[in-house]
Amino acid sequence: MSRIDYQINYDYIKDLISYLENEHTLSKENLVILLKSEYTDEICQAADRVRKKFVGDVVHLRGLIEISNYCCRTCYYCGLRVYNKSIKRYRMDENEILQCAKATKDAGLKTVVLQGGEDKHFKIKDLCNIVEKIKDLDLSITLSIGELTTKEYADLKKAGADRYLLRIETTNKDLYKKLHPNMSFDNRVRCLIDLKELGYEVGTGCLIGLPGQTSDMLAEDILFFKNIDADMIGMGPFIPTPNTPLENEKGGNVEIVLKMLALTRLLLPDINMPATTALGVKADNGYIKGLRAGANVIMPNMGLNEYKKLYALYPGKTSDDGSKVVNDLENIKKIIISENRIIGHEKGDRKKIWKNPG
Repeated sequence: MSRIDYQINYDYIKDLISYLENEHTLSKENLVILLKSEYTDEICQAADRVRKKFVGDVVHLRGLIEISNYCCRTCYYCGLRVYNKSIKRYRMDENEILQCAKATKDAGLKTVVLQGGEDKHFKIKDLCNIVEKIKDLDLSITLSIGELTTKEYADLKKAGADRYLLRIETTNKDLYKKLHPNMSFDNRVRCLIDLKELGYEVGTGCLIGLPGQTSDMLAEDILFFKNIDADMIGMGPFIPTPNTPLENEKGGNVEIVLKMLALTRLLLPDINMPATTALGVKADNGYIKGLRAGANVIMPNMGLNEYKKLYALYPGKTSDDGSKVVNDLENIKKIIISENRIIGHEKGDRKKIWKNPG
C-alpha cells in the first residue's frame, strides 16, 4: 500500500470511528471494515470515552456462583456437554447456594449470578424458593441456567429474579445448527424475547473465534444485540476444551474480542458489559484490556473452592488444585483500582439514558 493509499484508508477509518462514537449506529459493511482493520487501539479508545460518558468509571461486581456442572446439552465447544465423561459432576444444594449468597453479601457485593449447565434436576419451584431467600438478603439476582418455558421464566421473575443471561453464541443459523446438535436457534431467540417481555434485564452475547465464524457473522451478532436492545452483553474468546469435538481447533483472537467489545459499547453506549473470565484466561492482563475496551462489569467467583475446578467450561479457569481462580475477588479489586476505576457498591442496573432508535 502506498503512503497516499494508507492515509486515505486511515482517514476513512477515523471517520467511521468518529461517526460511530457520536451517532451510535453503523452499517454492517462498515462494522466489518472496522473488525478487519488494524486500528484496535483507536476503536477501543473511542469505546472507553463512550463508556466514561454514559456509565462512568464504576465497575460493577457480580458474585458468580456456579451451581451445577450437569448439562443435558451437546454444544460442541463446551466442557460441560453431556457426553463429556471425563469430568466429575456436582450439584450444589440449597444450603450451599445460600451460604455462597450470604458470603457474597458479606463481601460487599450487591448481585449474585446463579449459573449452571442445563440441569433438569432443579425443579422450578425449588429454584423459585432459592431466589426468594436470596432476595431476602437484599441482593439482585441474575440467572444463567439456559432455555426454559415462558411460564418457568415468569415464575422465576415473580419469585424475584432481576436479570437473565442467555448467550446466543452466534446469530448465524447455519453455524448455530452445526455447533448445537438437537437445539433450535428459533427457540433460543424466543427465550430472549420472552425474557425481555417479562421485564428481565436481558443479557446475551457470543463466542468469538468459533470454527467457521466470519467477520460478517460477528457484525451481524452486534446488530442483533442492538436490535433486541439487550441490557447486558458478554463476549469472550473461544477456548478449545479437551474431550469436546472442537478440542483441536484454534482458539479465538484476542484483538478481535477487544474490537467486538468496543464496537458493541459504541453501538449500545449505556449497557452493562463484562470483561469476561475467558478473556482473563486467554490474554495477559485480559481484564485490564477488557476494561479499556468499554467493559464496566467483572464477575468474581464466589462459589465453594471444592467446585471451582469442576466447572470445567474451558481450561485455565483454576489452578490444578482448584484454589486459585482468575476471577478471584481480591485480584479483581486490585485490577480495578490500578486502572483508576471505582469499585461499585450498588446493584448496577442498566440506566437507560440513551434512546435506541433500532
